[in-house]
Amino acid sequence: QVQLVESGGGLVQTGGSLRLSCVASGRTFSAYPMAWFRQAPGKEREFVATIDSIHMSAYYPPSVKGRFTISRDNTRNTVYLQINSLQPEDTAVYYCATTRSQLRDIRGVYDIEYWGQGTQVTVSS
Repeated sequence: QVQLVESGGGLVQTGGSLRLSCVASGRTFSAYPMAWFRQAPGKEREFVATIDSIHMSAYYPPSVKGRFTISRDNTRNTVYLQINSLQPEDTAVYYCATTRSQLRDIRGVYDIEYWGQGTQVTVSS
């Protein structure tokens, strides 16, 4: 059973930074793409970053590109999300996620079979 456990959320001021972490277990971490999503109150869950397992290539939607950086450490079974220049609109629960397919390009919730429990990020103005 794949398990994903996020940490690193919290309350930060506008302009600050956070690094979220997600530790995965239950299968060979290095073989699968990983992703981060977020969900603000009253909004749909939104894709924000993914990193593949072969080339360590990252992909971001235009809404976060330049401020968000995803990375992974296969020796620690951990994926990270660095968020810089935080804005109040970044306030959301951030979820770590992955898929059953080793070759899938993650672009949305429809690509995901496994979710973490989420970590809250709150940005004060």
